Amino acid sequence: MPELPEVETVCRGLALALEGRLLTNARTYRAGLRRPFPPDFAERLRGRRVQTLSRRAKYLTLFLDDGWVWLAHLGMSGRMLIGPADGAEPGKHDHLIVETEEGQRVAYNDARRFGLMDLCPADELSRHPLLASLGPEPLDDAFTPAVLGAALAGRSGPIKTALLDQTLVAGIGNIYASEALFRAGIHPARPADEVGLKPLRRLVGAIKAVLTEAIAAGGSSLRDHRRPDGELGYFQHAFAVYDREGLPCPDCTCGEGIRRLVQSGRSTFYCPKRQR
Repeated sequence: MPELPEVETVCRGLALALEGRLLTNARTYRAGLRRPFPPDFAERLRGRRVQTLSRRAKYLTLFLDDGWVWLAHLGMSGRMLIGPADGAEPGKHDHLIVETEEGQRVAYNDARRFGLMDLCPADELSRHPLLASLGPEPLDDAFTPAVLGAALAGRSGPIKTALLDQTLVAGIGNIYASEALFRAGIHPARPADEVGLKPLRRLVGAIKAVLTEAIAAGGSSLRDHRRPDGELGYFQHAFAVYDREGLPCPDCTCGEGIRRLVQSGRSTFYCPKRQR
């Protein structure tokens, strides 16, 4: 599933094509995705101007000029692809297409159909059931070691599992949790409530750094992620531990290589010498 850097990359790409633009046409090609499209979804997008685009956790939020927000989640394999509005037939997995006054087309393509679309009044967005319980944005200045420490208090489960809890911190997934813990030198199985203030400072700094670097690289393309222009992300070439089981640690000479363990059904990658 796309994580924060991938969704942020999509958000920035879409902003170039849609922000301030009038949606002259919109069409759906099925009844819904993970859940049905909102009633009259295409009709309610048609004729609207996109005022601003932003991201909340792993969700795209497109603010429309009628006071509503188009909320989108990419699911496991969803892509927003930009191209010319040239009348071409939709692709096999194109489920929504919008066109702008400037002759551009954005197609939502999703082979697995695990994404979702919704409409919400802008003044109710923070209370939307999908967003209401989300934790702080990790790239915000308000996300500090003290804030993370307070969220982890009383949580005896592994720190890696805690970082995946979207109610504690929003947008971090399996890849970037593994990479941040490596940079911070924290073992992924350490009990979350036993991570002291000093390692928490390292961890918060590592989270911010790895997410920022991944966004600059266009995210990580392992299977499905594409930027809106169709290009791949490149951060996968900078992984220190993720999906590198058995390979040498890039930061020490332990001779054991990167290890993998399974936590809550997800693979975690780490260096047993560097991470304690």
